[in-house]
Amino acid sequence: MDTSNPAVFVNAELLHAYMGRKVRTVIQVMRSDGGTVIGKSTDEKQLVLKGSPPVPLTTYVEVIGIADSDQSIRAEIWNNFGDTFDMYNYNQLCILANGEYKHLFI
Repeated sequence: MDTSNPAVFVNAELLHAYMGRKVRTVIQVMRSDGGTVIGKSTDEKQLVLKGSPPVPLTTYVEVIGIADSDQSIRAEIWNNFGDTFDMYNYNQLCILANGEYKHLFI
């Protein structure tokens, strides 16, 4: 397993701290317009995902990509997570992975 460039767990609030770096997040898809997907982050904020999403998209999607701005990610990997997902627990994971327990995450 290559750990030289890990993807940091983020929500929309944390995205600005990782500009130009590899991140991963889960969104609830609100709409898709070809190469752009608009979604709601686990912390209830809007994110824009750029790239080539899978067809069809499920309600919840994980993306791994480069933080483009404080509201957008250039997605490299898309994973459909189905139509039910616990957004609250994932948001708590993002907070832990960027806070006191950061050392436990790659």
